[in-house]
Amino acid sequence: MANNASALKRIRQNEFKSEVNRAHVAGMRTAIKNFRKAVETGEGNAQELFKLAVKEIDSTANKGLIHKNKAARDKSRLSALLAK
Repeated sequence: MANNASALKRIRQNEFKSEVNRAHVAGMRTAIKNFRKAVETGEGNAQELFKLAVKEIDSTANKGLIHKNKAARDKSRLSALLAK
C-alpha cells in the first residue's frame, strides 16, 4: 500500500482514468456492434452508423487506447462490410 499522500493520489487518479478509458473503449465496441447488426439486417441507417463507428475508432486511437494500426484495420474492415 502507498505510504504517502502523493502515491495515494496517483492511485485514485489511475483508478478514475482506467474507468474512463474502459468506458470509452466499450463505447467504441458498441458502435461497431451496432453497425455490424445494421448491415446484417439490411437497415437503411448503416451509413450513419458507419460514420459513428469510424468516429469512435478514431477518437479511441487518438487517445492512445488502441494502436493506430488496429484503428486502420478496423475501419478498413467496416468499410468493406459497408461496400458489400
